[in-house]
Amino acid sequence: MGKRLITQRRGKGSSVYRAHSFKFPGRAKHPTLDDAAKTSTESGVIVDFIRSAAHSTPLAQVKYADGEMILMLACEGMKVGDTVLTGSDASINPGNTTSLGLIPEGALIYNIESMPGDGGKFVRASGTFARVVSKTQNGVLVRLPSKKQRLFNENCRASIGILAGGGRTDKPVLKAGIAFYSHRKKNRMYPVVAASAMNAVNHPYGNKRTSRKSKKRPVARNTPPGRKVGMIAARRTGQRQ
Repeated sequence: MGKRLITQRRGKGSSVYRAHSFKFPGRAKHPTLDDAAKTSTESGVIVDFIRSAAHSTPLAQVKYADGEMILMLACEGMKVGDTVLTGSDASINPGNTTSLGLIPEGALIYNIESMPGDGGKFVRASGTFARVVSKTQNGVLVRLPSKKQRLFNENCRASIGILAGGGRTDKPVLKAGIAFYSHRKKNRMYPVVAASAMNAVNHPYGNKRTSRKSKKRPVARNTPPGRKVGMIAARRTGQRQ
């Protein structure tokens, strides 16, 4: 018997599962990269700090000399009126942005580009930072907050410093209602109910007839949508020895 699962309902596109992107102030990114910006350095002034439901980090409004106004992720130590530099001659100070190839080893960075000019994809959550480990002929090796090391193109840009808002997760949630509204702000589902805790009519894994509370099995990558739930194309199973 077919069951309408939450993962399937999310793909429907109804207002319950659609992000309220019209309320977001915009995308936080590095300034637009052109041929002139590769060799020159632009300076901007921090005009204001704003909050965004789409970001856990405060956003800084920066106005550059050419009139471009961008939103950038704020780092610790920033304040209104500070000047931030972007380009090859930018100093290694918090808030400045330059290429990974020009950042010394051991420096703390954030908002790292995956490809040169994409505006920043890695290390954007509040209180996080990455560290430049070493430079090789193939690129720049960076240790991410997950302790994983990744090789980046030396022309990818990153900002110097530690992202602001590091104590955000220190305050206890205390009530389910607070967690509900914090998730609803970003239009995320809460609470997330385990499939094995459901009734058999609501989910393929739901049942209460045995002490084993689910029927979890690894499923193949090409499993049809109605059954593609749980451990999808698991590399390994069982307890790690």
